[in-house]
Amino acid sequence: MTDLAIKASGLRKAYQDKTVLDGVGLEVEAGTIFSLLGPNGAGKTTTVNILSTLIKADAGSVRVAGHDLTTQAKAVRAAIGVTGQFAAVDELLTGQENLQLMVDLSKQANKKSVGDLLERFELTEAAKKPASTYSGGMRRKLDLAMTLVGNPRIIFLDEPTTGLDPRSRRTMWTIIRDLVADGVTIFLTTQYLEEADQLADRIAVLDQGRLVAEGTAAELKRRIPGTHVRLRFATDGELDAAARILPGSTKEDDFLRVPSDGGTKSLRSLLDRLDEYALSAGEFSVHTPDLDDVFLALTGHATEVSAK
Repeated sequence: MTDLAIKASGLRKAYQDKTVLDGVGLEVEAGTIFSLLGPNGAGKTTTVNILSTLIKADAGSVRVAGHDLTTQAKAVRAAIGVTGQFAAVDELLTGQENLQLMVDLSKQANKKSVGDLLERFELTEAAKKPASTYSGGMRRKLDLAMTLVGNPRIIFLDEPTTGLDPRSRRTMWTIIRDLVADGVTIFLTTQYLEEADQLADRIAVLDQGRLVAEGTAAELKRRIPGTHVRLRFATDGELDAAARILPGSTKEDDFLRVPSDGGTKSLRSLLDRLDEYALSAGEFSVHTPDLDDVFLALTGHATEVSAK
């Protein structure tokens, strides 16, 4: 595999008169987590379906695991695994039987795969129980375990933690990090911006079929104004005095909010200004925009509509 696990350029897809993807290009480095965010209808699932050979693009070029998507689709499928938005397990079979079925269908699996995966995903005790009795978190773990049967080096995770409770979600995060530590590349779509913030090495924001931003979480946050310092003082008199000497400051309840770029130079200047007037803040904290702010600024949509 080259340094790039996925390279796509000029991806276009339309259904009748509805353009879903309009010239999308992206690069995903091997052994990293790449997260694609976007509101409903932005084209995220369509992008995943194209990159994983499930549907064909109308135009554009793609290489996955070093293979051309158009002329080497079979080789691409051998290198990837896909976990969709909903757990694709057979509820009539046990967890062990679901995994064994995948082993029997895979030419790349070994006989130890079932036991190893059950242990890795902490499903050994439930291995002989029907999947219909599994909790949502257990089903998602089983679904991902089934994806790993063929030892894929690139895994597409389309909203893998939707509907999971916080504990199950964090368990899934640990599993994803472990996979990357083993050299696996993860292409992640998610409706939870905190998830992308916690996991992704790079994030791309897709809106109305076009990429509107790409970078690390920190880089995206820096693009949005709103970084500020919050100060709390012991008395109202000190609060009022600080408000008079700090340009652009505003009172918020018992805090003073002061615009800042968050850099050490501006913070030092602010503290020096307080010292000059013999003022001392009892509490001091720097606040920067989060991915919710980034998402809203870039797409014009609140995160509630970022489910697909």
